[in-house]
Amino acid sequence: MEHPAFNHRTVPKKSSRSRLGTTWNHIKRDRQLLLLFLPCILFYVIFRYGPLYGLIIAFKDYSVFSGVLGSEWVGFEHFIKFFTNHDFWMLFRNTLLLGLYTLIFGFPFPIMLALLLNEVRNKWLKKSVQTFSYFPAFLSVVIISSMIIDFLSPNHGILNQMLAAFGFETKYFLVDPGWFRPIYVISEIWANMGYESIIYLAAIAGISPTLYEAAKVDGASRFHMIRHITLPGLFPTMLIMFILKTGSMIRVGYEKVLLLYNPMTYDVADVFSTYVYRKGLLESNYSYAAAVGLFEALVAMVMLLSANAVSKRLGGNGLW
Repeated sequence: MEHPAFNHRTVPKKSSRSRLGTTWNHIKRDRQLLLLFLPCILFYVIFRYGPLYGLIIAFKDYSVFSGVLGSEWVGFEHFIKFFTNHDFWMLFRNTLLLGLYTLIFGFPFPIMLALLLNEVRNKWLKKSVQTFSYFPAFLSVVIISSMIIDFLSPNHGILNQMLAAFGFETKYFLVDPGWFRPIYVISEIWANMGYESIIYLAAIAGISPTLYEAAKVDGASRFHMIRHITLPGLFPTMLIMFILKTGSMIRVGYEKVLLLYNPMTYDVADVFSTYVYRKGLLESNYSYAAAVGLFEALVAMVMLLSANAVSKRLGGNGLW
């Protein structure tokens, strides 16, 4: 027989007034921290959640003169037009491949860099490598793209000069469709590797030093300590980073693609984001562009939810 003390009906429930009072007390207690967090809240409200209202034009034949509410409702007409467009599968393939290649080849490099930096005992060498690897994170996409264009220039680019010095024929890499994806992926790795390694270095710093001391006493080598202590300690962080990267995989940043691609490489470089830019801003087809952008966002959301579910099933950790 259940003891009355454990009967859920005998446990007093908090009233809505008491919960409201508790919440208000927490707000008063943390008011300074909340005030510091206010700009972040305003940023997301104004620039992230506010524009969601404009997505309604994806279901309308939007006219600048009629406005959002005054434009004619057309339902899923723009979505059907996009799905039946001959460019749809090309855009889907290019977006998926660029995102997938960046994820597969770019994900391990920050981890390997963090592991290598953690093993470096020379402080001057360690700080020099860190500074050099972090430097691209402080450069804008425009500057990085300009550097890539200059390095790969067929006339005065450093790579073509090296090829000519060894007797090879110079090549205009950026107009060759076969080179666009490798150039994009390598530049993404170079630009993000150092910055992302900071997260893994912070996770390594959180691993208890006593584990390494005990392993050293038992005669474990550095390789064995990395394999049996460092990597398992990094695993939860790796899962979270993998989820975040998977969620953004389909949303390939249009800035670098827009700056590097040209009509010769459209077949392998054109992605959803650049397509939305051309249709929306250049051709003023706002409703159609909004429909494409909404589809891209929905696919990214599905991938994020799927990655989170798989992560929780494999390692018990997720974003929520």
